[in-house]
Amino acid sequence: MRNPLKKEFSLSLYLEDKRKLINNTLLDIIFLLDEERELISAIKYSLMANGKRLRPVLSIAAFECIEHIEKTDKKDEDFSKLILIPACAIEMIHTYSLIHDDLPAMDDDDLRRGKPTLHKKYSEASAILAGDALLTHAFFILSNPDLLKSKKSLNNDILIKIISIISNAAGINGMVEGQMLDMQSLNKDNSDSLEYLKKMHSLKTGKMIQASVKIGAIAGGASLEEINMLDKYAENIGLAFQIVDDILDIEGDASIIGKPVGSDVANNKMTFPGIIGLEQSKKYAKDLIDDAIAKLKIFGHQALPLHEIANYIIKRNY
Repeated sequence: MRNPLKKEFSLSLYLEDKRKLINNTLLDIIFLLDEERELISAIKYSLMANGKRLRPVLSIAAFECIEHIEKTDKKDEDFSKLILIPACAIEMIHTYSLIHDDLPAMDDDDLRRGKPTLHKKYSEASAILAGDALLTHAFFILSNPDLLKSKKSLNNDILIKIISIISNAAGINGMVEGQMLDMQSLNKDNSDSLEYLKKMHSLKTGKMIQASVKIGAIAGGASLEEINMLDKYAENIGLAFQIVDDILDIEGDASIIGKPVGSDVANNKMTFPGIIGLEQSKKYAKDLIDDAIAKLKIFGHQALPLHEIANYIIKRNY
């Protein structure tokens, strides 16, 4: 057992610090490109919108959760920068998924992060291509980390593991299949709807959240036991995150969450409140978060950011 949890911790300051690191690195990535092109302008419009950066923050928090300092030069204050490129690749892939989710053929949304969706701001074709570009460029950056001279890079063996984890989570075994199940859910009968919904969101949302945490743990030199504990933590918060999203579609403030409320009901989408009720959905989300936090006990105070991020997920805006 590691040191007990420390009480003096501000999640808001932690998130502000990490988001600044992430945003600066994303801008470094964009600056390598020709910003005069409309494609790059469209990418920047979505990528640098006012996002929570939850997934890359989770990567950094998981990385810091591991006692990596014992495995490296203790004088190396820049060691934590090793995870920045993979964390930003995760955010690029997440942004691509949001751009495509908003398209008329998918969710047909007009607002994202408080701004017109990309296909509304530019065009449907530009949105498709910007999403494609973000996905492919994320892997280009991952496999060429030396392009950003100011950032440290992981060794090649670890990078290959990270690329494998992210590509599996983003593709046909993860997020893309989850989106397909989401589209098919409109014609789904209700006989096994709760299990279908869990599977859909474990793939569409959960797999990338799990990947975010797992790559941080692996980059930090975690043991198999530590990886397994953090993976279960991530699985639970990933499902809780989606349940809260469903709740916010009923109770949320559109000016805070950055998109209209009530769209799930209007589009006849399968949701947790629609299947098990609003109050039971809240209880289910809380139980998942409690179980996730319990998985962090072996890490002691080093897991405090992950602990508070889990609480943030359950408490945001309701």
